[in-house]
Amino acid sequence: MQELGIKASRNRVARLMRKAAIRSIMYKQYRVQTTDSSHDYPVAKNLLNRDLTATKPGQKWVSDITYIPTGEGWLYLTTVLDLADRKVIGWALSDTLKAIDTSVAAWRMALKNRRIKGELLFHSDRGVQYACTEFREQLKGLPVVQNMSRKGNCWDNAVAESFFKTFKSELVNHTDFPTRSVARLATFEYIEGWYNRRRKQSSLNYQTPAQQESYFYTFPMAA
Repeated sequence: MQELGIKASRNRVARLMRKAAIRSIMYKQYRVQTTDSSHDYPVAKNLLNRDLTATKPGQKWVSDITYIPTGEGWLYLTTVLDLADRKVIGWALSDTLKAIDTSVAAWRMALKNRRIKGELLFHSDRGVQYACTEFREQLKGLPVVQNMSRKGNCWDNAVAESFFKTFKSELVNHTDFPTRSVARLATFEYIEGWYNRRRKQSSLNYQTPAQQESYFYTFPMAA
């Protein structure tokens, strides 16, 4: 409404929504464990320390794994987001929680979609998919500092958690996926067609990730 030049207070919008029986999509809370931190692999320090800001793309990335229920069983979604524009730059869908299908696959897509400029801080939880040798081998030779959440502290990865909450609220929680292939298509359309390109975010001053990305590359000296 602001973009269209229509002035309306929050209270007025809320009143009109109640009158028209319109409600926002409610988030349904239930959780499947995707993080296995009971392993003997090295755990990286938390250097991010909840500083969820970035002045340019390729400076700080965050990653996490969630689940999608289907009629054929669970489908797991791994994402990598850049904190500069909150864009999902890498993602992977898998039937299992193996690192090669989750963290490694999403990381490889992120590298194809966005160059690392300078030193990159890569943040995740302490899950085995990020701590294992298979994933850490992907970081060798690159200017990447691996960073992990403190034990049992979900707030350290708040941006990735926020994306999953939005994804579940707007798509998964009110859609019955009969098969994994149907869920895969819907997830692709949500991430690439809606979230990255059209969904405005308050954290980006009500710009879309694509608009914010365009700003960085149009005005590189501002970053």
